[in-house]
Formats: sequence, C-alpha cells, structure tokens
Amino acid sequence: MTLQRLPRFATVLALAAVLAAHSAPAAAGSAGAARVIEAVHATRTDARTTITLRADGQLTPVNVEETTERPRRLVLDFANVTAKVPARTPVDSPLVSQVRVALNSREPLVTRVVIEVSERATYHIERVNDAGSELAVIFELAGASSRVLLPPAEPSVGDPEPPISLEQALANGAGVAARATPPAPAAAPVRMVPVAGNPLRISNRTPAAAAVQEPPPTPPQLPAQQPPPPPPVQTRGIQTEERQYVGRPVSIDLENGDLRTLIRLLVNEGGLNVVFDPSVQGTVDIVLNEIPWDQALETILRANKLGYVAEGTIIRIAPLSVLAEEEAERRKLAEARALAGDLRVQTFALSYARAQDLQPLLTRSALSARGQIQVDQRTNTLIITDLPDRLQTAANLITGLDRPEPQVEVEARIVQTTRDFARAIGIQWGLNGRMTPDVGNTTNLAFPNRGTLGGRTGAVNAPTDPRANINETTGTAVNLPVQGATSAIGLALGAVNGAFNLDVALSALERSGKGRVLSTPRLTTQNNVQARVQQGIQIPIQTITNNTVTVTFKDAVLMLQVTPQITAAGTVIMQLSVTNMTADFSREVNGIPPIDTQEAHTQVQVEDGATTVIGGIFVSREQAQSDKTPLLHRIPLLGWLFRRDSVQDESRELLIFITPRILKS
Repeated sequence: MTLQRLPRFATVLALAAVLAAHSAPAAAGSAGAARVIEAVHATRTDARTTITLRADGQLTPVNVEETTERPRRLVLDFANVTAKVPARTPVDSPLVSQVRVALNSREPLVTRVVIEVSERATYHIERVNDAGSELAVIFELAGASSRVLLPPAEPSVGDPEPPISLEQALANGAGVAARATPPAPAAAPVRMVPVAGNPLRISNRTPAAAAVQEPPPTPPQLPAQQPPPPPPVQTRGIQTEERQYVGRPVSIDLENGDLRTLIRLLVNEGGLNVVFDPSVQGTVDIVLNEIPWDQALETILRANKLGYVAEGTIIRIAPLSVLAEEEAERRKLAEARALAGDLRVQTFALSYARAQDLQPLLTRSALSARGQIQVDQRTNTLIITDLPDRLQTAANLITGLDRPEPQVEVEARIVQTTRDFARAIGIQWGLNGRMTPDVGNTTNLAFPNRGTLGGRTGAVNAPTDPRANINETTGTAVNLPVQGATSAIGLALGAVNGAFNLDVALSALERSGKGRVLSTPRLTTQNNVQARVQQGIQIPIQTITNNTVTVTFKDAVLMLQVTPQITAAGTVIMQLSVTNMTADFSREVNGIPPIDTQEAHTQVQVEDGATTVIGGIFVSREQAQSDKTPLLHRIPLLGWLFRRDSVQDESRELLIFITPRILKS
C-alpha cells in the first residue's frame, strides 16, 4: 500500500491511521509483538537519511505525530515496549540531527522515539524484513514521495469485521490516492471546479461569466524524479452535537441532480470507495456553501432516509430500513452463536440463602434463553441447566449472594415517670344562739319573744355548756373542709348559760409523690429480617347482642417489633414499632378497665452500640382552686378564715430508648 505525499499534518495522521489499520493482520503471522527495542541505526547520504529501529519482534507504533513547536520533531510511540538503546543517538545529517529514546509512561507502558527533523525533509516508513522486527523511517529532500510500505493484510477467517464509523474509514483511507470514479449519467451536467485554496464547488447551474472561476493554468512540469508539490489542502473542523466534521469544504448547488452521482462525488473527495444498494435512486435539490464534505454527505443521506456502513475504506450506502434489517439479522446471528453449544447440568447446594429466593434472580441475571432452574427445597439445592459460560456466571453470582448475614441485637428501654403534688387548707365555722325563757334570755316583747340562730350546712359536735350541763349541737355556717385532710384542729366556745355557742375547725392537706416504671424488651434477629417480642395480658370483654353473649379479648401488652438493616458504614437502619399498653383497674367501667397506651412507629439510623431516643411524651397538669364565703373573705387579715385554697400539680413523662448492637460472628 502506498501513501501519496500529503501536507505535513495530513501525512502524520495518515501514517498513524494506516499503521494501526494494517499492523494487526501482519502481527497474526509473525512470531509475536516486540517487547524490547534492541538497536537504533542511522545511515545517511547527501539526499537521504534512514533511521532503523530493530526489536525482538514485530515493531508497530501506536501513534505517529509531528510536534507543532519548533524545532521540528517526529514522534513515534510504542506500547508495551521497553528500550535497551542509548537515550541519545546523534545523526548530524542535513535532514536529521539526532534520535532520542525514552520511557514516556509506565502505566500503561509506552516508549517514545523522538527524531529531530529538518524543515525541508519529507519522510516515509517502511518495514525492512518480513518479520517486521525492523522499522525504517526514511527522510528525503522535499519533492520525494511520502509513503508507508507494509505487508498486505492476510485474509481473516471467522466473523466479519464489525462496521466502523466514517471517521475511522477516513483514517484508514487517508493514504489512499484519490480514485477517479466516473460519474453516472445525471439529469443535468455536473460541473466540478476545483480552485487552489478554495473549497470544491459542485453545480449543474450555468453561472454568470464573471462568477465562474476557471482553474489556474497548469504550471510547467518538473523532472519526473521531483514532481511539483500539490497546493495545500484546506480543512476545517465544525463541531456539532453529534460529532466534529473535519472534511474539506465543498459548495454544492444542484437542481434535480442525480443522487448517486452526487454521493459518488462526495465520497471520491474523501478518497474512499462506495457501494450502492440497488434501491438507492432519486434526485436532489440542494444548495450548500463551504460545508465539510463529510457533513454534506450525512445531511444528504438523512434527507433521503439513507444510511451508510463503513468497512475499511469502503462506504456502503443503503436505505435505513435495509440497514435496520441487516442489524437485526446480525443481532439474531450473534444471539444464535451465543446460544449454540451443548447444555450442561450443575447443582449448587446453598448454605445461607433460600433456593426459592435466588431462583428468580438467577433466571433474570445469569441464564440464557435455553437455561432453566429447578429447586430442591428438601436440601436447599439449585439445579441449573445451561451453557458452560452461563453456568460460570451463575456460580459467581451464587458465591456473592450465598453468604451469612450478620445478626443485630436490639434493646429498647421504656421509661415512665410520674410526679404529683397537692396542698389544701380549709376551715369550718359553726354557731348556735338562742333566746328562750329556759336560759333567761328573752326579748321582753310579745313578738318576737324568743328565737334561735344557727348554721345550716351541717352539724358537728357542740361544746358542753358547763353551767347547764346540757349537750347541744352547733350547725355549720361556713363549711369549707379539706377532703381527706391529714391534719385538723378544732375550737369550741360557749356562753355560761348556753345561749350562744361557736365552733371553728381548721383542716389541712399536703401530698407529694414520685413514680417510675422501666420496661426493657430485647430481641435478636438477622439482617433485613423482621422480629417481634411482646409480653402482657389479655382482658376479656363481654358483649351481648340479640341475647347472644360474645367474649372478645383485648391485648394489654408490651411489644417491640423491628426490622434492622446493616449499612456498609457499620450503622444500623431500623424500622421500629414499640407499643406499651397497660390496664388501669382503678378506673373500671362495668368491670372493664381502660387501657393506657403508649406507641412509637418510626425508622432511624443508629451507630453500632449507640443509644438514641426515638420518642418522648411529657404531660403536665397544674390546678389551683379557691372556695370563699361571700363578703367575709374580703376582711383584711381575717379573710383567710372564710375561704379554702387548694393546689394540685401532676406531671407524667414517657421516654423510649433504642440501642442496636451488631453481633460479630
């Protein structure tokens, strides 16, 4: 294969692309790829300098490029190759000054050869021997042809090469000389006007005389050994959302132009081969101005519902439906090849996971369309029938899934505290007065001649009349006692003749109390497995409906239900349900006690061994009451003798603590 001389940057790209494209087939027939560069030799004459690299196997660069800075350098990179040569080899020729070899990268291993080149030198690469162990970079004066000589690719046996992109096809064909493809007859003549320094123009319209640019006159021919260099090819990169186009700009102005002819002209511009599907027909009306030819080609194909497949340097054009059918057939062929082969049967005895749980996972993730799974629940064994490679995939998946799960111990503490305080002070006044002849105490009036005065709210023991020795009772006029008083004092006063008696009773109460109830349920369960523990009583509730007696039972229990999940960070995520229900027999209704209930349902994340509060309820009740005798309670200083004051303060608090612990096996 010969690479015609291109401008400098195009030559560099062509060298790298062609070497990469054609080195793989040659390597298949050689002894093996090179591992060590053993020698660097330089031979020079007045018009040519040759740098020869010798290795222990086939030597192929993975990258060939020319630096943009000065002095001019040619860089060759060799992957997975080391060097046993001097770091610097002087050449001192008019075309090459020196060769430097050094390790460019250790991971991956890359050895770089840098050749310092003269500005007026051209170069090409040749393989010196059939084994490919010697690679020659030949530098000549400007005007000599640049080419890459490599062994022809050996025909491959096996699967066809997969389609490649248009960019890869351009890279593979960058060094192929432009092939003159005779255009097919078009509906109207197509004019191609190449102008040095300007984009290619394709048109079937008759332009004005002033607008037609004729080709410049042909320069005089030089001797055959030194052909004149062609004008530089201008390339321009256009970045789109899909890709970057770097083809030579073209201008197209066609009306009813033949579709095949236009595509052939564009593909010929890129130096590629083209094959048309028989169904590709039609005409196009298009006007494009200075658009890269590869972008123009893709735009025309999309407008006509066509697509392309690049194989090497051959572009095959076909309708999208045809390409879709081919892709479907190719996919079916690949699936058929993947499913070809003899089936094998293998059993997997599980230790920790349940076979019926793994069966759907393996069916979706590891088995082929021909595979099947049977489960032996008695021995917890999977019986898998499938291709050998799928069996290996299933075995690897089972190894990762069938492993012991850690266990978690969850301890809950339910703390209930109560505090109450009560204080009350009350008073009772009783009096009894009379005006009767018996005691010699009358009004000396006809009416009223006698009368009595006494309290009416109640009666207490009256004081004894020391003179008359008569036991009289005194009615209560102010009755503000303290219920359940723990302290009281009484005072009784009476007249000598028993005409007037007075009682006073002072009662007081002060009470305080504290209580605490601690409940500690605890359980242990496996990771991601729900567990529950409870303890308590069941209260029978009897109902009568239509003369039918029905007895139901209501739970009054302490219950802890948890589902733990151990994270990779060593913490525990828990779905918790804590319930504490107790029967209060002090407030029975028809023999049925009410149930005092505290519950918490939540999901928390706690570190291993740490304690957190997942719930809390605080209830506080304060009550102050004052009972008074009208008007009399307003008497300064003595008003407290005619009222009752009471204060009650009660509080209840509920706290729920949770502590998870991961049990180490």
